[in-house]
Amino acid sequence: MAGTAAVLALLYFTAWAKDSSPDIAVDTTPLNRDARPVTSYAAVIKKAAPSVVNIYSTQIIHMRPFRLPFEDDPFFRQFFGFRFPNDRELTRREESLGSGVIVSSDGYILTANHVIEGADEIKVSLGNNDQKEYAAKVVGADPVTDIAVLKINATGLPAITLGDSDQLEVGDVVLALGNPFGVGQSVTMGIVSALGRRVGSPTGGYAIQDFIQTDAAINPGNSGGALIDAEGRLIGINTMIKSSTYGNEGVGFAVPINLARHVMDRLIAHGSITHAYLGILMQDLTPDFAEEFGVPDQKYGVLVQNVQPGSPADKAGIEAGDIIIDFNGKPVRNGQALQMAVSESNPDTEVAIKLIRNGQTKTVRVKLGILPGETAGNQNGQMGNRAANYDQLDGVTVDDLTPDARQQLQIPDNVKGALVTNVDPDSNAADAGLQVNDVIMAINRHPVSNASEAVNVCNHATTDHILLKIWRRDNGMAGTLFLSVDNTKRQKQ
Repeated sequence: MAGTAAVLALLYFTAWAKDSSPDIAVDTTPLNRDARPVTSYAAVIKKAAPSVVNIYSTQIIHMRPFRLPFEDDPFFRQFFGFRFPNDRELTRREESLGSGVIVSSDGYILTANHVIEGADEIKVSLGNNDQKEYAAKVVGADPVTDIAVLKINATGLPAITLGDSDQLEVGDVVLALGNPFGVGQSVTMGIVSALGRRVGSPTGGYAIQDFIQTDAAINPGNSGGALIDAEGRLIGINTMIKSSTYGNEGVGFAVPINLARHVMDRLIAHGSITHAYLGILMQDLTPDFAEEFGVPDQKYGVLVQNVQPGSPADKAGIEAGDIIIDFNGKPVRNGQALQMAVSESNPDTEVAIKLIRNGQTKTVRVKLGILPGETAGNQNGQMGNRAANYDQLDGVTVDDLTPDARQQLQIPDNVKGALVTNVDPDSNAADAGLQVNDVIMAINRHPVSNASEAVNVCNHATTDHILLKIWRRDNGMAGTLFLSVDNTKRQKQ
């Protein structure tokens, strides 16, 4: 079947099971930090280890065939009278390994989104001796927090007990369980090294992060596995490391279980999640700023750097230079605390924000919006159709330019467009030089200001080449450039 013009399509996460809430055990009893040190955690591990599973995901990657220069010559085709072998579509299977945690006896499993993202097939192997495998379905996934929920068709499973990550303190003993490097279930021990860490999104897109940092060894294959406390309760989902060698160097991160549970509950109930949106650029309050802006207590507050036009903050009258000190009754200590407070709120709800302006305290009512680029069941936009794999912008993923992304990537306010969050290395766009964190400003000379407009413009692209105007920051230099992406269709055999 012949390919059509390059297409941008929205990714939708469809709920496989939207049953009533599963029976999840939660224990919020504080740790006894005055207890005498123990000489073994064997009993704790025996209790928690059966709940940790291995996850095997498989993705079918479609590759463009390599052709010799003369293969398209009609004379050679007529002379030989048959198709060249390279006419056949090439595919390869890409497999990855991760971990997950059983949170209900009827088969709900919590894991990291990047463990299963883009997978065509997911299998779950229980950690017990029989190594029985189950086919898993994706109930829902949230790239913004890197959390996903799977479901397997089984009952009577050993579900873990969830703890309360808000009660963690630096120095608490933690254990990480998972399947590092595919060697089999392993346990490592460490302490909570820090709380409330934000390390930046691996893709450069918007991310909600409030990580638990630990020196318990986390290695490839541990992602999605359990971080438990000394009582064997789940207090985090292992997700990433900081390393110069791609192996453990003692700086690992886990999503706190309270945040993961908040996302999980929404995914199970609705199959998708949308995030609330305020619409400001902000920075933490320093002593100098506190004095300049007349803030009596420098321990609290976030300085508003800029307000996105048309955003909920703009409509409520929040201005650059305001100091936000309270969000819906909760003191705002820093920018991360404000982001978490917004993320824990539901879109389209009204909240009270207390701020200081010109030394005077006032309260404004804000109706939160939906994070740009998200709709119900949708997280981002993908250029091209991976299943068809004949459109030349296949494998390019775009998202809206959020205030957080602008701040992280130092993108000027006057740059409008769609942020590139992924480029398949086998795509024509990659051949043309498109890179992650590029901002697509125009397609075939049609300006675009967000992901949705990019979707619409590319839907109507019919030329042999797609002309992209992009903004890029590279090695300290920033500016616009043009890329021409080959849009010659391939015949699918």
